Amino acid sequence: MRTLRLVLGDQLNRKLSALRGVQPGDIVLLAEVNDEASYVPHHRKKIAFLFSAMRHFAEDLREEGLTVRYVRLDDESNTHSLEGEVERALADEPGLERIVHTEPGEYRLLEIMREWPDRYGVPVEMRSDDRFICSHERFASWASGKQRLTMEYFYREIRRETGLLMDGDEPEGGQWNFDAQNRKALPDDVSIPERAWVQPDAITREVMDLVGERFPDGFGDIEPFGYAVTRQGALEQLGWFIKHALPKFGDYQDALKDGEAFLFHSVLSLYLNCGLLDPMEVCREAEAAFRDGKAPLNAVEGFIRQIIGWREYVRGIYWHFMPDYLERNALEGRRPLPDFYWTADTEMACIADVVSTTRKHAYAHHIQRLMVTGNFALLAGIDPKAVNEWYLAVYADAYEWVEAPNTHGMALYADGGIMATKPYAASGAYIDRMSDHCAGCRYDVKAKAGEKACPFNYLYWNFMMENEVRLKGNRRLGPILSNLNRFSDERRREIREDASRFFESIGISQPRKKAS
Repeated sequence: MRTLRLVLGDQLNRKLSALRGVQPGDIVLLAEVNDEASYVPHHRKKIAFLFSAMRHFAEDLREEGLTVRYVRLDDESNTHSLEGEVERALADEPGLERIVHTEPGEYRLLEIMREWPDRYGVPVEMRSDDRFICSHERFASWASGKQRLTMEYFYREIRRETGLLMDGDEPEGGQWNFDAQNRKALPDDVSIPERAWVQPDAITREVMDLVGERFPDGFGDIEPFGYAVTRQGALEQLGWFIKHALPKFGDYQDALKDGEAFLFHSVLSLYLNCGLLDPMEVCREAEAAFRDGKAPLNAVEGFIRQIIGWREYVRGIYWHFMPDYLERNALEGRRPLPDFYWTADTEMACIADVVSTTRKHAYAHHIQRLMVTGNFALLAGIDPKAVNEWYLAVYADAYEWVEAPNTHGMALYADGGIMATKPYAASGAYIDRMSDHCAGCRYDVKAKAGEKACPFNYLYWNFMMENEVRLKGNRRLGPILSNLNRFSDERRREIREDASRFFESIGISQPRKKAS
């Protein structure tokens, strides 16, 4: 039975379930389509990265002897939708009797693909995406009957199942989590390793030119481009990280430094999330570095937890609670996203740095995302849908299954506490402690009120005031809300006035809906 086998841009893995059992006469379809390139205003470097990786993957399949139908963005016959390209392939290639594809990573595509059996009139087989460690069924079984879906306990189960960093039945080092050791600010005398960037080859250059031509006004810089776009290149990036950055990753994974996008972070999420790397192979390499005495336990445990803990957990949360998950807005945020999320035109040094970094690299590390841009959006009461769209658009490693829970649940608390036990709200003191941004900022991080005060300071208390009713039952916020209760009417009025003035100055003066 001749088969059309569809491979999506985030499924660039030869072991993909859709490619298993491929036979002579089968056709593998990959397509660059506008529907996927523009359903949110994707960073141009993100588009270039994925299209180049897709083209290289197609070449690898051809070298293996497979028949590949590759549709380029500038193909005059391109319908610019996945369903249109499947339909066109069936019409152009007589004798194709079925369609095989791997489940997509986003719910919007799943809804489209569920209609395909009726649309195409041939059998359609949608296979599970088993590139992940935890299946949907496994996560549902773990979640069943639990009042709280705490990541830490999920992580421990996956550690036991995989055997990663285990000493028999016990965790290596006698404890599961070394996060308390991983919260250091970056000292001035610590050298940051120079990245081993990949020079764009002819295929990547062609894609970069195409993206620049087709998206001339799109967000983000295409140049410089140094990401790997092949399986071999991704493996080399993994090797570089293990040798040069992993040893200090643990200590400084929460640190922020002006003008530094990467510090000791792996930047491997780009390759994991599009399929060029496998999560277990990455974790095994990190574990081997610990076993060989080349990286300390706190660094290796923290890194592995990001992959088999957070990455697997957020995917589980996404599919377990969709399609309703993204409709939740527990804190009733409805202010619009400020323009400076796109332009970096703000006098807040920390946000200007993160947005500038994002514009240049289509990347920012997790603390930049959570505790700077995410924290501001939380405190300001920005509409979660607008924030989700921004994160999905601007980062090269962002797909809705991983982006949405991290943004909607962790950063914004919009899911009402499914993921986080409390909102991750912080004043300017946190950013000052973890970074060097505040030293050169126009605002005074020590000032609590007035036009010179750091906006994070009064926005923090304005957030608590706006959500006092909604959050009063949260035990972890008890001391903070008790402190708020001691504020005088004059102090509360001062906070509201500072916040109102600031919101008006950035064009988002619409108030948060009051809790009843």
